[in-house]
Amino acid sequence: MSIKEDYEEADAWGLSSNIDLYDCEPGLIRDAEYIRCFVYKLCDYLGMKRFGDCTVVHFGEKEEIAGYSMTQLIETSLISGHFANKTNAVYLDVFSCKFYDPALAAEMAKEYFKGKDVRVRYTLRK
Repeated sequence: MSIKEDYEEADAWGLSSNIDLYDCEPGLIRDAEYIRCFVYKLCDYLGMKRFGDCTVVHFGEKEEIAGYSMTQLIETSLISGHFANKTNAVYLDVFSCKFYDPALAAEMAKEYFKGKDVRVRYTLRK
């Protein structure tokens, strides 16, 4: 069964996906404007309407967690993520009550940040 069929059969209220990218290009995940541009392109790609601006903030006192984090409200919920400098990993979360394909979001993110590996998980919300 496809994700869309599962979504429709479950009469889901929303879809939440976790997209983990590994071994990304270091310079790309350390560039706030590049991250912001990605978010805008992802919203367009998935047909999601942004609500306000994308917030991108660098923080983390400990090396293990330091990096940019971003949030983007969308009319159907929220996109958020953290970009971990130490491991060159991206942890992206997309939650929407409008259906979207998590595999397409993961594919775009992997290409955009030049990740070598990706892991995608999703949950139907009711």
